Amino acid sequence: MSSGALIGFGLDSVVEVSSAAAVAWQFAGRDPERREKVALRFIAFSFFALALYVGVDAIRSLAGFGDDARHSSIGIALAAASLVVMPVLSLAQRHAGRELGSLSAMADSKQTLLCTYLSAVLLVGVVLNSLFGWSWADPVAALVIAGIAVREGIDAWKGER
Repeated sequence: MSSGALIGFGLDSVVEVSSAAAVAWQFAGRDPERREKVALRFIAFSFFALALYVGVDAIRSLAGFGDDARHSSIGIALAAASLVVMPVLSLAQRHAGRELGSLSAMADSKQTLLCTYLSAVLLVGVVLNSLFGWSWADPVAALVIAGIAVREGIDAWKGER
């Protein structure tokens, strides 16, 4: 079985693209403010779906169902690169969201910032597993990812900046 944290990181990329698509849909209409609540709800559901999948998979791994995660040099490299790139992108998105006065664009910037947190958590979990054989580190990292996703989903649902 592959890394639950790495799968969660990959799924977050899908969520990030869908979040950006929701914001694009919002601004494609004549009255973006009327579409904002729907876009925010979609973003929130995306966070919740990510948290559910990653959380269940992590609990299954910690309970001993399935194989332990294996070393992934590519996963380590992707997490490290993302840790550098995503904060810059998030800051640019947040600035654009403030300029537009858009809560959904701000939520999208938080989704990108979440990717930064996920990168750090993923990197720690995968490196600990690779260096020390701590197979529990990967599902614990995945649970942290799930928890962060739930928090961000709640913020998006409430429409909080």
